[in-house]
Amino acid sequence: MERPASVGNRLLAALPSKDLALLAPHIQKVSLEQDAVVAQSGDRRDHVYFPHSGAISFMLGLPNGETIATAVIGREGALGALSVLGGNPSLSSVTAVVRVGGTASQISVVRFQAAYMGSSAIRNVVQAHTRSILMQFQHVAACNGLHPVEARMARWLLHLHDRTEGNILSLTQETLSQLLGVRRTTVTLEVAKLRALGAIRSDRRGLIEIDRGRLKQASCECYDIMRRQTDQIVPDDAARPRLHVASGDEPHGG
Repeated sequence: MERPASVGNRLLAALPSKDLALLAPHIQKVSLEQDAVVAQSGDRRDHVYFPHSGAISFMLGLPNGETIATAVIGREGALGALSVLGGNPSLSSVTAVVRVGGTASQISVVRFQAAYMGSSAIRNVVQAHTRSILMQFQHVAACNGLHPVEARMARWLLHLHDRTEGNILSLTQETLSQLLGVRRTTVTLEVAKLRALGAIRSDRRGLIEIDRGRLKQASCECYDIMRRQTDQIVPDDAARPRLHVASGDEPHGG
């Protein structure tokens, strides 16, 4: 997945103009603030989000309080779009946390469902997103079971780096612990290993500078496989439609 050179969501970019027009009048551009919880498992879901920039992780929480990331999305995906596929559309099935701040197109679940029912192109986009998310779930599960923490940490850092500008990520050790499902003491050890390899530089403020080439060497093969399959399922088209948001062009808090 190529790092974004300009703003735009790849799922929306795949829609023909007439189908995008079903959504555009009801879309607002919103800010995605780092560490914001944009969906809580079991809570009411009011909106669907199509990120333009930034990264959102899907988190699985266990009764003992431990968490682990099961997927991450950026401009190639959506949050809440799968609500149209059945079950209780008003309840979120995931806890979603913004890991890299950015912006998104936001539309109400009700408006999105209506457009979905009236457009085969929107249904195709949702199906593509479903395949992409299921692929990621499968590979993350396999990676968690087969590969060491160091390689998994490198993979997650690469996923987040794909969805941000520049080479610096703002990530605390607590965040890395949540993503990886390991103790903070383990995170400290693994960060030191990546630092020794020259793959990252970090400081106590939670800023991590990425050396992408060395980080890829430290990662497992899952990163390249997932990136390649995502691009096959959701192509990164050069042409991106302009959205005319419903109320003003400036982002506001989501």
